[in-house]
Amino acid sequence: MQVDTVVSRLERAFEPARELFVPPLSDPRVMGAWAVVVAVSTAVLLWDLRERNEAIPSLMKGVWTLTVLYSGPFGLAVYWYAGRTQIPRDSLARRGFRSTAHCYSGCGAGEVTGILLAQGLLGLAVGWVAATTFGFAYLFGFSLTVGPLLQEGVGLREAVADAFYSETPSITVMEVVAIGTDLLLAADAHVGDLLFWGALAFSLSIGYLAAYPVNVALVRVGVKEGMANPAEL
Repeated sequence: MQVDTVVSRLERAFEPARELFVPPLSDPRVMGAWAVVVAVSTAVLLWDLRERNEAIPSLMKGVWTLTVLYSGPFGLAVYWYAGRTQIPRDSLARRGFRSTAHCYSGCGAGEVTGILLAQGLLGLAVGWVAATTFGFAYLFGFSLTVGPLLQEGVGLREAVADAFYSETPSITVMEVVAIGTDLLLAADAHVGDLLFWGALAFSLSIGYLAAYPVNVALVRVGVKEGMANPAEL
């Protein structure tokens, strides 16, 4: 009973946000324009990676591609500021952006997979949707850290421990905010509804913004390195 009361209070508190964001995220004209903007942003990114930033490792090329696919011009702006070899100097802010993007690319893929399965295909209850989506997001984000460490020759136990220690805070904050936003806006939407996809795209970017200060703090204290400085490549 207490849980139901808390949920009801949260729904009432965030009702103004639903009234503000649900209409544009359900509007075919708005979402069509957004799709075009994302396509153009992705084309600009791919052109820049091919013509001017070939030295960037393939892993980070994939990270930036997913980031722009998820967040369009916002993702492209992050890449331009922090991910290109032409940045004038590195900084804590840029390292934080790169670290968040690395986490974001894997978690985003996991979140899309999880919410499509749990909400879009199986139609699970809200609690199960949240749990399934978080599990997929954590697994994908976790793997994106463990995999490269294993390729560098780090032992499996050490790689898993390092990923758990460094990625859990960022993934947790990112996914609590992203999944919460998505369910707030589109808990009753189906995979064929425009709102399902609009809310998913919007929630991913909100999750990135929420996780950014966490990654800056982790980089500052030395828990994360913030990915390599592209200007040195």
